[in-house]
Amino acid sequence: MQFAQENVIDKIERFPSCAISRLRLTNFRNYAQLSLSLKAPVVIVGGPNGSGKTNLLEAISFLSPGRGLRRARLRDVQKEDSLEEPNERWAIGATVCGPIGYTKISSSLGKTNKGTDCRLIRHDGASAKPAELAQLLGIQWLTPQLDRLFMDGPSSRRRFLDRLVLGLHPDHGRRVRAYGRNLQERARIQREGSVDPAWLSAIETRMAADGVAVAAARKETLANLKKILSETPGQFPRPELVVEGRIEAWLEKLPAIEVEGRFAEILKKNRRRDFETKSTELGPHRSDLIVHHADKKQAASKCSTGEQKALLISIILANARAQAQRRGAAPVLLLDEVAAHLDQKRRHALFDEIQMLGGQAWLSGTDRDLFAPLIEKAQFISVNDGNAFIEG
Repeated sequence: MQFAQENVIDKIERFPSCAISRLRLTNFRNYAQLSLSLKAPVVIVGGPNGSGKTNLLEAISFLSPGRGLRRARLRDVQKEDSLEEPNERWAIGATVCGPIGYTKISSSLGKTNKGTDCRLIRHDGASAKPAELAQLLGIQWLTPQLDRLFMDGPSSRRRFLDRLVLGLHPDHGRRVRAYGRNLQERARIQREGSVDPAWLSAIETRMAADGVAVAAARKETLANLKKILSETPGQFPRPELVVEGRIEAWLEKLPAIEVEGRFAEILKKNRRRDFETKSTELGPHRSDLIVHHADKKQAASKCSTGEQKALLISIILANARAQAQRRGAAPVLLLDEVAAHLDQKRRHALFDEIQMLGGQAWLSGTDRDLFAPLIEKAQFISVNDGNAFIEG
């Protein structure tokens, strides 16, 4: 994607610590072409259900590592009636303003040499890896699907936790993926039966190194959030956050290097058992994020629907404050249909905290009246059936 030159100084002065100043979509979901220029720290995306509000937020989420806020396959976000020619594949481009200046990033559908789908990332015109996006732009989201986070299984909470960690440790996603690849490779060579002990040991050593790094980053992030929540409690209920797992428990008592050795040793000892059960008993892929309502001393899963939503918002805002402190820029927040599920007091509290953060926030909703307190401070984007325009 090509962008016209823009005045860097003007953008830095106009925007808060980190923001998207220009966004372009091609053949993404129900958008054939879209170009938006943003000038406000708060962006309200309004329109009827099914018009493409969430699609717009999802496109922005593809400017970060991973599968976006819907965890969609690359092929699934291609506009249905678009052609399969290379120049018709979906693409997202953005001009980003941050503490270090002004940069351009893009994400698009590509093909590997073997013909499989892949993401093509460009940074200021040069090819980049998806993992590098985390270093260029922090993005955090909250969607209605996350409302069941405390009721769902541990895998959903691990993904949520790893997204929080990624904001503070941009290399975390690479570690998680490397651990997952070696976990699968260990299972595969055991399943095929041609087990080379030296090969397995090498894989298990890598698993231990990456697994302990993943667990340590999760613990450090939660410690940081605990500190933030105690120092700047905000206006939402305070959550108590703990990551529960054997590797994390060992890290409470032992240096990381000793935990790595113990982890690798147990992986070796458990080879036969893991082969027979077709699973790996030990590792950060078994950990869980445990959340309690601190004031009520109650598990989040036992709280009301409204309280669970408020706890999620509290976690997201605390993580945004932590990113602002660590990286010098608050993340871009994507809050899908968040206002509709809050009472007036909590809505106003959310709007106040968003503005105090100093980052850019995108909020979607069908009822414009819910955003009345922001009317003088926000840009409104009206969406209808794959068309979008900025009001005013």
